[in-house]
Amino acid sequence: MARKSFLKIAGDLSFTDSSSPFSKLLDSCIKSKLSPNDVRSVHASIIKSPFFNEVYIQNRLIDAYAKCGSLEDGRKVFDKMPDRNVYTWNSLVTALAKLGLLDEADSLFMSMPERDQCTWNSMVSGFAQHDRCEEALNYFALMHKEGFVLNEYTFASGLSACSSLNDMNRGIQIHSLVAKSPRLSDVHIGSALVDMYSKCGNVNDAQQVFDEMGDRNVVTWNSLITCYEQNGPAAEALKVFHVMLRASVEPDEITLASVISACASLSDIKAGQEVHGRVAKNDKLRNDIILSNAFVDMYAKCGMIKEARFIFDSMPIRNVIAETSMISGYAMAASTKAARLMFTKMTERNIVSWNALISGYTQNGENEEALSLFCLLKRESVCPTHYTFANILKACADLAELHLGMQAHVHVLKHGFKFQSGEEADIFVGNSLIDMYVKCGCVEEGYLVFRKMMERDCVSWNAMIIGFAQNGYGNEALELFRKMLDSGEQPDHITMIGVLSACGHAGLVDEGKHYFSSMTRDFGVTLLRDHYTCMVDLLGRAGLLDEAKSMIEEMPMQPDSVIWGSLLAACKVHKNITLGIYAAEKLLEVEASNSGPYVLLSNMYAERGQWSDVMNVRKLMTKEGVKKQPGCSWIEIQGHAHVFKVKDKRHPQKKQIHSLLDILRAEMSQEQDHAETGSLSSEKRDY
Repeated sequence: MARKSFLKIAGDLSFTDSSSPFSKLLDSCIKSKLSPNDVRSVHASIIKSPFFNEVYIQNRLIDAYAKCGSLEDGRKVFDKMPDRNVYTWNSLVTALAKLGLLDEADSLFMSMPERDQCTWNSMVSGFAQHDRCEEALNYFALMHKEGFVLNEYTFASGLSACSSLNDMNRGIQIHSLVAKSPRLSDVHIGSALVDMYSKCGNVNDAQQVFDEMGDRNVVTWNSLITCYEQNGPAAEALKVFHVMLRASVEPDEITLASVISACASLSDIKAGQEVHGRVAKNDKLRNDIILSNAFVDMYAKCGMIKEARFIFDSMPIRNVIAETSMISGYAMAASTKAARLMFTKMTERNIVSWNALISGYTQNGENEEALSLFCLLKRESVCPTHYTFANILKACADLAELHLGMQAHVHVLKHGFKFQSGEEADIFVGNSLIDMYVKCGCVEEGYLVFRKMMERDCVSWNAMIIGFAQNGYGNEALELFRKMLDSGEQPDHITMIGVLSACGHAGLVDEGKHYFSSMTRDFGVTLLRDHYTCMVDLLGRAGLLDEAKSMIEEMPMQPDSVIWGSLLAACKVHKNITLGIYAAEKLLEVEASNSGPYVLLSNMYAERGQWSDVMNVRKLMTKEGVKKQPGCSWIEIQGHAHVFKVKDKRHPQKKQIHSLLDILRAEMSQEQDHAETGSLSSEKRDY
C-alpha cells in the first residue's frame, strides 16, 4: 500500500475496539519491508488505544521492529512490558539469533522463565547459520535431553551444522533420530541428509538416502549432483542430471553450475556445450554471473581458451572469479604473457588470483618468474596460503635454489603450518619441503622435515624414499621403506619406483629382484614400464647386461627410449660394444632424432680406437639431420648464476678458471700416478 494511505489508516485506528487491525498493519510492515518509522507510526496509534498493554500486540511490535531493522526499539518495548509470556521472549531471542547477536541471544535464553520448541529451534538455527556449529549441536543435544519434540526445522539445522563441521558421526546420530520420527518423509530433511553425507564425503549413503526418498525437489537433486561433482566420480553427476531431466524437474542455476564444473573435471566439452546451449535459451539464466564464471572455467580447463575469452568478454559484469579462471586457462595453454597481462589489468585480486599465476609459471617451467611474483606478493602484504608455498617450493626445487627454498621454509614456519590433514589440510606443503631439500642435495634437512611432520601420507614417504635413493642413500631408502610398511601406510607404484631405484644405487641386486617379483602379490601394485626401467638400470649397473636385455624383450609392453637408453649407458660403462650397438639401433628405432645414442655409440668406438666407426656415426648424424645439443652446467655464487656451455668462451674469468683447472688436473694426475699430465694447451681448449 502507498505510505500516505498506510499512515492515514494507522492514525484512524486509535479508537478501534480490537487489536486485530494493529496486528494486520504490523504484518503489512513486515511483508512490505517498510522502515522502522512506519512501525513507529503504528506503535504511536497503539499507545493511544486501549490495547497498549496487551501482551499479544506488544509481541507483534517486537517482531515488527526486529524484522524492519530496529531491534533497539523492539528491545525497549520488551524491557517496558509489565507482563511477558513465552512468545514475548521468543520474539526477541529469535531476532537476536537471526541477526547473529548470539551471545546476547544465549544470555536472554538462559534467563527465560520457560522455553518451548520454538525457543530451542531459534537457538539451534541461529548458531548453525552463523558458523558456530559446535554450539548449535550442543543446543540440539540439550533440546533432545530436555524432552522437547524435534521437528523438521530442528533436524535441518542440526544436519546443516554437521555438514559445516564435516562431522559424520553426529550426522549419523541425527539420522537415526530422524528415522524414529514421523518427519522421515519430509523432503527438506531428506535433502539435508543428502547434503550432510555429501559434505562428509560419503557418496554411498548420500545416494541411499536419495533413493529412499518418496518426494524430491530441486534442492534434493542439487545435493546429489553436487555430491558426485565434489567427491567423484564426476561422471555420475552427469548421469544424475540426465535422470533429473527425464523426471521433468527443471534445473536451476545451482544445478547447472555443478554440472558445468563436472564437465570441466572430466574435460567433457561436448556435454558442457549442451549445457551451454540450454542456458543460452533461458532469458533468466543467460547472463547469470555464476554460470558465466563456470563456463569460462570449463572452456579454459578444456583447453578452449578462445571460447573462454569470448564468454569472458561477453559478460556484462566481470568479477575476480572469471578473471582468475582466465589466468589459469592462459597458463594451461602456455600463454603466460597473456596470463600476466590479465593479472596486471585486474582491479581486484585475491590470493587465488596470485596462486593461479604463480602456479602457471611453475607449470610452464618459468620458475624465476614464479619466485619474482612471490616477492611482489610479499611486498604487497598479501597473505600466502599453503598452495602458494607448495608452488614456490616446487620452483626452488626445479631451480635447485637452496637459499630461496630455505627462505620459503622460514615463511612456512612463520605461518604456522602443521603438516596435517583436516579441513585445511597442509601435508602437501611438508611434502614440497622434503622434495625441495632432496632435489637440492640436502637429504638430512629433508629427513628432518619428514620426521617433524605431525602427519604423513603416502606422498611424504615416497618423497623421502626417492630422495634417499636419488642421492645415493640406497640402504637408508630401504630402511625407510620398511618403516613405512610398519606404520601401516600402503605403498603405491611410485613407492616401488623409489625402492627399486634404491636397490640399483646400493647394488642390491637380489633385494631388487625380490621386490620386483613380489610387489603385485604383496602390495597389489601393478607392474608398469617405469618399474621395468628401474630393473634394467639395476641389472645394467651390476653388469648383468644379458639379463637386462632378456627382461626388455620379455616385457608385456613396448620398451621406450628411456629403457633402451639405460641399457645403452650400461653397455658403455661395461664396454660391451656388441650389445651397445644393438641397444643403440633399438633406441634409434624409437627416437631417431635423439642425439644421445649417436654420442654414446661414438664414444664407445672411440674408447676402443675404432676411429672409422666414429666417423661413420658422425656421418650418419649429419645425414639424418641430428644435432647434438651443447652441454650446459651452472653454479650460483653470491646470488649470481654462472652458466658454462661447450666451446663457450664468453665468461669474463675464463683465464683464471682454466689456470685453476690446469692445477687441478696436474694434482689429479700425480695422485693417480698417470703417465700423462692431461693438461691441455690453451690453443686446443674447447672452452
